[in-house]
Amino acid sequence: MRVAFLGLGVMGFHMAGHLAAKGHEVTVYNRTAAKAQAWVEKFGGKAADTPAQAVRQADVVCSCVGNDDDLRSVLTGPDGAFFAAPTGCIFVDHTTASANVARELYAAARERGLHFVDGPVSGGEVGAEKGILTIMCGGDADVYARVEPVIAAYARAVTRIGEAGAGQLAKMVNQISIAGLIQGLSEAIAFGERAGLDMKLVLDVISKGAAGSWQLENRGPTMIENKFDFGFAVDWMRKDLGLCLDEARRNGASLPVTATVDQFYADLQQMGCGRSDTSSLIKRLRRFSQN
Repeated sequence: MRVAFLGLGVMGFHMAGHLAAKGHEVTVYNRTAAKAQAWVEKFGGKAADTPAQAVRQADVVCSCVGNDDDLRSVLTGPDGAFFAAPTGCIFVDHTTASANVARELYAAARERGLHFVDGPVSGGEVGAEKGILTIMCGGDADVYARVEPVIAAYARAVTRIGEAGAGQLAKMVNQISIAGLIQGLSEAIAFGERAGLDMKLVLDVISKGAAGSWQLENRGPTMIENKFDFGFAVDWMRKDLGLCLDEARRNGASLPVTATVDQFYADLQQMGCGRSDTSSLIKRLRRFSQN
């Protein structure tokens, strides 16, 4: 199919590459043009100067940008993609954004004879590079069914959760879960270290029991080694948790652990760790233990 990909950050660069590898005719757009040219040199395809130019012949448009405002800019701003895409074009947005903006853009797309699916992803840069992301989608069932084979190019699991905005809400559930897990793992490792235990041995043992998790197996060993240059940055997690807390204020959910962990991440930003992986929560505990 003819696919346009808008946004070539740490995720989008690899995701668009998988589309090209699957034989789709891919045109890319990135705010920094040099990144788009680098993508073309590596994967082929074409680079466009504006979002509108990128989507003029597209059957499907995928986007992966920073936040709500960035998303509005590439879709409905000056030279926005909505104003140039052909009737019937399907937009799939992989940005982690608010459920409100997903519903807003779904409605705006329908007014122009377009389709919109919100499809935030989980799996980080490694998942994008390997093409094994988990994607949670919201939108019309028939439109989702048509576009699922396209986005499966970079996914291990793709699931429609419900109507417009449901994908973003599911991603919030994911981030709430991760925040609590990482803080619990950080406390466990910090406690074991203070107790003088061989924490590599301890993690190996407890990973085989009820405490086992992806975070324990993949981030536990690197936390012990004080390595935090993996995957998902603290700055990005704070953005995502902000979305979760905003939504909770709207729907009345109580998120006491999430709110607390969000403040712990704020402490890490003050420590200069905004670009460190989210597992760097343990650095805060280690500093606290030394004082």
